[in-house]
Amino acid sequence: MLETYKTLCLNQFEASFCMLNACIERCCDAAWNRPVANQPFCRATFHTLFFADFYLETDESTFREQEFHRRNTELFGDYEELEDRPAVRSYDKPSVRKYLQYCREKAERVIAAETADSLAGPSGFARRNVTRAELHVYNMRHVQHHAAQLSLRLRLDAKIDVPWVGSGWRDV
Repeated sequence: MLETYKTLCLNQFEASFCMLNACIERCCDAAWNRPVANQPFCRATFHTLFFADFYLETDESTFREQEFHRRNTELFGDYEELEDRPAVRSYDKPSVRKYLQYCREKAERVIAAETADSLAGPSGFARRNVTRAELHVYNMRHVQHHAAQLSLRLRLDAKIDVPWVGSGWRDV
């Protein structure tokens, strides 16, 4: 059952990332900074990736120390996403693309390393009182929630369709 869970989890993470990627790639430059709900398109994509990255960690303490974060300090700034205030930074497409690739690779690495005990154990995050297995599902749902918002915005504003991805296909 462990391998089944890990396979489905990784496939569905990848499907969610594929849909988010399709939104990023299909967003024209003019719409990149336009509002989607209460934040610009570029910030919504970054927020989505930031929390995917965050909840793929085993706990909060190691998040800022990741090599990717240390090499890309300009991307993370003061970690405003973790503050109790509105985020204000903007992000360019190349940086968001690079972050998406990092999150994809991290999901593969993290899910592969999970054990039955780690998945049944606590999430590692005080604000999420669930098992680690449920945290992964929560995390995927968060990515998909924002991919849906972004794709709706693209459809309404630019008549651009974003394809549905059912399982981890990287061609989208």
